[in-house]
Amino acid sequence: MSAAAAIRLGLRENWRQFSLLVLVNAFVGAMVGLERTALPLVAERDFGVASKTAALAFVAGFGAVKAVANLAAGRLSDRFGRKRVLVAGWLIGLPAPVLILSAPEWSWVVAANVLLGAQQGLCWSATVIMKIDLAGPARRGLAMGLNEAAGYLAVGAAALAAGYVDQPFHAGVAVAVVGLLASLVLVRDTHAHARYEATTEAPPPACRGALVVACQAGLVNNLNDAVAWGLFPLYFAARGLPLERIAWLAAIYPAVWGLAQIWTGRWSDRLGRRTLIAWGMVVQALGIAAIVASGRLDVWLAGAVLMGLGTAMVYPSLLAAVGDLAPAERRASVVGVYRFWRDAGYVVGALGAGGLADWLGLTWSIGAVAGLTLLSGVVVAIRMPETLRRL
Repeated sequence: MSAAAAIRLGLRENWRQFSLLVLVNAFVGAMVGLERTALPLVAERDFGVASKTAALAFVAGFGAVKAVANLAAGRLSDRFGRKRVLVAGWLIGLPAPVLILSAPEWSWVVAANVLLGAQQGLCWSATVIMKIDLAGPARRGLAMGLNEAAGYLAVGAAALAAGYVDQPFHAGVAVAVVGLLASLVLVRDTHAHARYEATTEAPPPACRGALVVACQAGLVNNLNDAVAWGLFPLYFAARGLPLERIAWLAAIYPAVWGLAQIWTGRWSDRLGRRTLIAWGMVVQALGIAAIVASGRLDVWLAGAVLMGLGTAMVYPSLLAAVGDLAPAERRASVVGVYRFWRDAGYVVGALGAGGLADWLGLTWSIGAVAGLTLLSGVVVAIRMPETLRRL
């Protein structure tokens, strides 16, 4: 039997390797989740960083490097294979928690987040691409839902744990080591699956405009995630909320986001991508608006849940849509371009929203992001064609 004949596409046919990649992506998510609760507060409390723009420099550095790493990961995966990119990402990320633990000044934390951004871009892109390779066209939405669910449930769990332990970044060292070993020893490359699909698939629709709309929606989605990461802890702390409750609010949004993607990814395989993306942006906007319009903890919790649900509708659907549009032989590169623009949203959100917060205050800055997110959903509803191909 030839190597090509032995290749089969589908979640059931590749469940062992797919499940391993889900676990690896959970380790990737845990690395960044450890920071979501602690670092914005550490900037003010331990390093005396008063400017919101300066405090969010670590988010901007993370997002800029991750965006470039996504672009590089796609092209390198098409050229050298997916596994090598995954292992390289873990190696780059290993020093990040050590730098944070030993940081004598804020610039060390920013530098650590540059390494973390590179690690996240390379590792998360590789696991996304490998799962698309294994799943084939029929269950692409479900595959992306499971991938993102694992990653963001781990983000939420790590963000919650960071509010209850004194030195959460010790755990970051352990996570990085286990993730590297699992990727190096157990993961198998999936590039051959993409080459096989290229010989059997129908050509994807020529929808360059759809890719542009998907990129803007991804950028705005991560812009508001940057605000949730960098400004929400400051917003809640300014209203007297203790660290443990801030940790719960920081955790519930990515936890709902992660868990709900198991279903929203499957829905996008049935309902189509555009509907979930457009309505997901609207739900996100409602969640952000609820948080900024109220001073009550129960409303903040409801807003965090809405943000999580909206993001769960958007995230796997966008990845699946890009997978729909990308020719299999160039899939990694096209996914890398989309993820570049999506994670550029961290830079725009950190610098733009941080600067606006310094100028007009936290409330106006967060409210402006709610309006921008709503506008993005309207653009998707009007301008994005449906990309799902009925098989």
